[in-house]
Amino acid sequence: MTNTKITVTPGDGIGPEVTQQAVKVLHAVAQRFDMTLDIQEVPVGGTAYDLAGTPLPDETLQACKSADAVLLGAVGGPKWEALDYSVRPERALLGLRAELGLYANLRPAQIYGDLVGASTLKPEVVEGADIMVVRELTGGIYFGKPRGVAEENGERVGRNTLVYSESEIRRIAKIGFEIAQKRSKRLTSVDKANVLEATELWRDVVTEMSKDYPDVELNHMYVDNATMQLIRAPKQFDTIVTTNMFGDILSDGAAMMTGSIGMLPSASVGGSNGLYEPVHGSAPDIAGKDLANPLATILSLGMMFRYTFNQGDADTLIQNAVIKTLETYRTGDIMSEGKQQVGCQEMGDRVLENL
Repeated sequence: MTNTKITVTPGDGIGPEVTQQAVKVLHAVAQRFDMTLDIQEVPVGGTAYDLAGTPLPDETLQACKSADAVLLGAVGGPKWEALDYSVRPERALLGLRAELGLYANLRPAQIYGDLVGASTLKPEVVEGADIMVVRELTGGIYFGKPRGVAEENGERVGRNTLVYSESEIRRIAKIGFEIAQKRSKRLTSVDKANVLEATELWRDVVTEMSKDYPDVELNHMYVDNATMQLIRAPKQFDTIVTTNMFGDILSDGAAMMTGSIGMLPSASVGGSNGLYEPVHGSAPDIAGKDLANPLATILSLGMMFRYTFNQGDADTLIQNAVIKTLETYRTGDIMSEGKQQVGCQEMGDRVLENL
C-alpha cells in the first residue's frame, strides 16, 4: 500500500500526548508493512474552538473527509463547560460521526497480558473475558428530534427524542452479526423493549435478521439486566449490539473489567473511512504532566490497521507489543506491585522497542 492519508486530530487535555505516542508507533508499523504515510494534523474540540470559534472547523472536517482514516485524541474539559451546547467540544465528535457516515462504533474490552490484577473485579470473574460492543452511533436519542430546552406552562422543559428507523437498525445489526461470525458466533442484542417502543422495533428487526445468520446464536437482554450481568459474569458475553445511548453506557462499564479505561480502544466505521480513538476522556487534571496512559490510543491504531487497511497482522503485532511491554512497565492507572512505573512518553518508547 502506498500514499496512505491519515488525519490526526489530537484534541484537548491529554489528547496531544497520547496521539504523539501512537503516531510514533504508526510510523514504525507502516514502515514494516511498506506503507507510505501522508499525515496531516488539524485541531478539533475545545482547542479548535479557541482557534476558530467552533469545535469542528471546515478545515478539520474536510481533512477528515479526504483521509483514509482519522486518529483522534480526546476532546472536552472544564474550560469549555460554560459554552453554549451547540459549540461545546463534544459536538465535534457528533458532527464527525454524522458527516463521515460512521454509524457503527466498535469497542473491544479484554484483558491484555497480566492486567487481570489491575481490575477491581475478582480475577476469576474477568480472566479470559473478551467482549466486543457494537454501538449504533448516528441515531437514537443523541440525534432524535424534537430536542432542546424550552419554557412551557411557566417552567423549563428539556426534551430528547428516541427515534430509530428499520434501515438504521438493519445496518448496525448486520455489523453485529458479521463481527460475531468472526468471533465466537454469539450475539447479544441489548434493548429496553418492555418499556420503549423504539427498542421494541429494534428487537423485532434484529430477530428477523437472525434468519440470515443461522450460524450465530442470538439472544436478547434488557439493558438493566445487561448492566448487572456485565459486572456479575462478563464471560457470558462475546459480541453485544445495542443502541447509541445503551452502547455508550455499557462500553464504559466494561472498562472496569480491563482494569482501566486507559486500556480501551475504539473504532467508528460504516462510511468511506474510519475514525479511531481511545474510549477515555481528555483528563485535563493530568494533562501536560506525562502521566497519561497512551495504550488505548496505540491499540486504537491497531484497530485502524485491521478495519480500514485490512491488515490484521499489523493489529496483532501492536497488541503483542503492548502485552510484552506490560510485563515490565506500567503507567500509574494500571500500576501494580513488582512493575516499573513510567510516564506517557516512556510507555510509548517501550512499546516501540517491543515492536
